[in-house]
Amino acid sequence: MTHTTHDRPTPGASGPVVPVLAFAGIVVAVMQTLLVPVVKDLPRLLDTTPGDATWVLTSTLLSGAVATPIMGRLGDLYGKRRMLIASLAVMVAGALLSALSSTLLPMIAGRTLQGFAMGAVPLGIGLMRDLLPRERLGSAMALMSSSIGVGGGLALPAAALVAQHADWHALFYGAAGLGVLSIVLTLLAVPESPLRAKGSFDLPGALGLAAGLVLLLLPVTKGGEWGWSSATTLGLFAAAVAVLLLWGVLELRSAAPLVDLRTTARREVLLTNLASIMVGVSFYVVSLVLPQLLQLPTATGYGLGQSMVVAGLCVAPLGLTMMFTAPVYARLSTRYGPKTTLVVGLLVIGVGYGGGLGLMDAAWQTVVTSVLLGAGIGLAYSSLPALIVGAVPASETGAANGLNTLMRSIGTSVSSAVIGMVLAGTADTVDGVAVPTMHGFRVSFLIATAAVAVGLVLALFLPGRPPAAEHRLRASSEEDANLARAAEALRGFHGRVLAADGTPVARARVTLIDRHGRRAGTALSAEDGRYALAVPSGGAYVLAVRAPGHGPLADSATHTGDDRPVEVDLSLPGETVPA
Repeated sequence: MTHTTHDRPTPGASGPVVPVLAFAGIVVAVMQTLLVPVVKDLPRLLDTTPGDATWVLTSTLLSGAVATPIMGRLGDLYGKRRMLIASLAVMVAGALLSALSSTLLPMIAGRTLQGFAMGAVPLGIGLMRDLLPRERLGSAMALMSSSIGVGGGLALPAAALVAQHADWHALFYGAAGLGVLSIVLTLLAVPESPLRAKGSFDLPGALGLAAGLVLLLLPVTKGGEWGWSSATTLGLFAAAVAVLLLWGVLELRSAAPLVDLRTTARREVLLTNLASIMVGVSFYVVSLVLPQLLQLPTATGYGLGQSMVVAGLCVAPLGLTMMFTAPVYARLSTRYGPKTTLVVGLLVIGVGYGGGLGLMDAAWQTVVTSVLLGAGIGLAYSSLPALIVGAVPASETGAANGLNTLMRSIGTSVSSAVIGMVLAGTADTVDGVAVPTMHGFRVSFLIATAAVAVGLVLALFLPGRPPAAEHRLRASSEEDANLARAAEALRGFHGRVLAADGTPVARARVTLIDRHGRRAGTALSAEDGRYALAVPSGGAYVLAVRAPGHGPLADSATHTGDDRPVEVDLSLPGETVPA
């Protein structure tokens, strides 16, 4: 059970919170594409084999997948701002380690630490829900969710420019500097969330999930190199299934699980997470295909012969369009709901990939494709946190969005493995070098289109807008939604805050104080004066009330600690206090 302590909006929370958190999301997303411009040179730069060099990318992917749900849960328990800063600090340490490394093992260690920062995205979404007023929440979460693609898209031309004109280690020094700047801005501009989940951290659950994800993603990312039918690949897949099944059984039996699988199994959460995998697949295909097409020499007959920097600039509109889609999403979602926005986004992605099949003959055509795909992916990514937040309790926002971010990571991992296999299988060998073909590029776009079609079917089965009464309740304010969840729990103190003449008092702050004088919970009364406060245990309590224009009130009440509600109406004194 969770506290309903949700003092929202926090004074000073509006203003720079959204851009600062979005900047943090962009910074950590940069880690995913930072080395793309130099990936082909890594064997030479690290004096290693091409197979071993791929671990520099794989290690970041694996650690990011493990970190997102774990850091989300830690944020729910101990403070989302605190865990966000910790994630960024680990990233800075990893970037500095990589900047000082020129051999394989230290580089892999540094990249692993950098991947842990991916937990910052669900933490940022959770902070936004806890701190921002309702009218700003939709566009803010959309921007934070899109920051994954924005950072990845903008990093490509920037990293290409640095790699082309400076020592490649400068990439990591720049990443460390961005991380430090993000930490400073977060400390200065972002207050801590007042909301906490009850319970303890599920260490066995975290270890089980980490083991299962590593066993699953290793063969996904390395299967093309090892062979999809090899004993190693099949053995790891089998081990992943066994470990994740055992983990699921343990989580269902845990009183305070890392991931609430019962909540995850809800129709809206399950379908949203499955659709997220499809969106992740579609996002990564364009990042793999267009830069290669742009940089292939014109002598191939289809390559566009552009430099590394120009190729990055042609793909950059993908991230820029995603960034500018956030306010558009907010207006669409307010009017039609996040399900409709997700469907529209998937349709635009489908149009982008379908049109892209015939737009591969000039650099400007790749820019058009990038803009279309950026708009569609931006709408789709923006819809996902709103769908998750609307389906889970407020105290589970971090963990639930962490799991959703993990689903996107699994999508990009699958995309990387499958598209890599397709491009390798359709490549032509020229002077001993495998050269991707136009056929391979088009097959890759068709795979992305198929993934979008699957995602569209899943999205169509999502529940639509809630009934009118429920929708009005959710739209009135986030405090009202929290009261509804508390009332559904049927445990604690319920009642109304009334003025001396019997009229209801809205937005009165009701604070629950236990027998030791400690605050045990707080809530704001709704428009009809109703409030609801969960109790951590049975015993004597004091209900303290403050409201603008009314004198304070303290009333005692006792709760047995069972699931029966105790009804306590709170009548404020007649005298007023100056505002």
